[in-house]
Formats: sequence, structure tokens, C-alpha cells
Amino acid sequence: MMAVTQYPARPSPFLTTYGPWALVTGASSGLGLELAKLLAAQSFDLLLVARNATALSALATDLTKQHGSHRSFIAHPADLTSTDDIDKLLAATATIDIGLVVTAAGFGTSGDFLTSDAQNELAMLHVNCRAPLLLAHHFATRLAARRRGGIIFFGSLLGFQGAPRAAHYAATKAYIQSLAEALHLELRPHGVAVLAAAPGPVHTGFAARARMVMSGADNPATVARATLAALGRRMTATPGPRSKFLTWSLMTAPRSLRVRIIGKIIASMTPPTP
Repeated sequence: MMAVTQYPARPSPFLTTYGPWALVTGASSGLGLELAKLLAAQSFDLLLVARNATALSALATDLTKQHGSHRSFIAHPADLTSTDDIDKLLAATATIDIGLVVTAAGFGTSGDFLTSDAQNELAMLHVNCRAPLLLAHHFATRLAARRRGGIIFFGSLLGFQGAPRAAHYAATKAYIQSLAEALHLELRPHGVAVLAAAPGPVHTGFAARARMVMSGADNPATVARATLAALGRRMTATPGPRSKFLTWSLMTAPRSLRVRIIGKIIASMTPPTP
């Protein structure tokens, strides 16, 4: 019988462009977890970042069992409200060839602005805005130097207008949307793709922490797949069927009307303030 020569599988174009390493924040749950799983399945080595050290370690162990010990899945616990933790994270990447940065960590708040906790709102500002800014600023230089790579920011449909009863959360996502749109054009000549992913409601731990009740939401795995598919092709993606429906429904409304509509939707999802 004639011997059949076995050739090693060629890396996918996605891995070639954005690999070999990806950094994923918020990797212990929700969209970050689903994106980490998808990237591992596409042969990326991963630097996994989240506050929950136990969940992060368990994820790294599970991915190693699924994809082999020859792959690298590093758990790096970090609190993204801490400048020291961010500095340590950046230092830990000095010898790692990261080609894709996914800033999936984030959280929200809801309720009357007058009764909100200022320190909690400030913590949200640090996680949702300052941490992505610092990561993007650091890695944009590295990715531009290697002439390939990508950055995924996570905004929200709420970032396209004000959102009464989620006022500050919507403002943090407006910041991310604006930053991502500008960097999409600035970094493209350097071979770096930047995407603003702006999902609507998604079934993650977000609602519980934000004290919201969602009657309908998109599946995080579906949103994660659509997000990766849009990288390098679009400036902004609204991943998930519910996200697309809400975007289409509000598209032609004046901004002032959208604010009122969104306010009514948020009010229906949040308990009244005593």
C-alpha cells in the first residue's frame, strides 16, 4: 500500500492575521468567556484576564484539556479598576506576541442618577473606559509595529444615545463607540483592525449586577461569533438578532426621541427607586 504523506494543517487566515496570542479581558464569564472559547478553538494561545481568579484558573485548565498541553492558556487575575494591576498586566505581556486584544470586561448600573453610588459609578468608569483606553494605547503601538493585528472594543446599543436610568453606563459606552470609530480609521493604514461591537441585551451576568430584569436577550455565544466575524470587515457591529432588530427599529428616529424610547425600555427593566 502506498504511504500517504501527512502535512501539518495550515493556520487559518484569521489566526495568521490576528495571532498567535490573544488577550481577553472579562474572560471568566459572559461574552469574554465565549470569545475565549472561540479563539481557543481557532488555535490561539490566550492570556485570560478577569477578577475572579478561581474561575479564570478553571477556564485555563479546561481549555488545556480540550486543546492540548502544547497550547498556552495563561490565567492572569487582575482588577481593572487598579492602575497597579493594569501596569502588571502590561508588564506580563512584554515577551508575548499578542496580535488580538479583546476588551470584553465591563459592567453596568441602573436606577435614578440622584441615588446612585458615586464610588460604584467611578469604578464603572475605570473598567469600561480607562482600562480599554490604556490597553489600546499600549498595544496599538505594538500591533502597528508588526503591521497586523486587531482590537475589539465592546460598546452597547445604549451608547448611541442617552439612556435615562442608565445614564452613566450609556455615557461610558458612548465614549467607547467614539474611540473605536476613530481608531478604526487611524490604525487601518498600519494593518491594525479595530471593531466596535455594540450588542443589545445579552444573557450574561450583566443584568444581575446592573439590577435589571431582561425578558428577552441574545445568546452570548451567538454574539461572540458575530463579533469575530465582523473584525476586519466593519467599523461597528451590532451582533445578535435582537441587537439588529433594536438598531433597525430606532434607526430613523430623531436622537431626542430615541432617548425617550430607551428611557421607557430601561424603566421597564429596572425596579423603581424607593
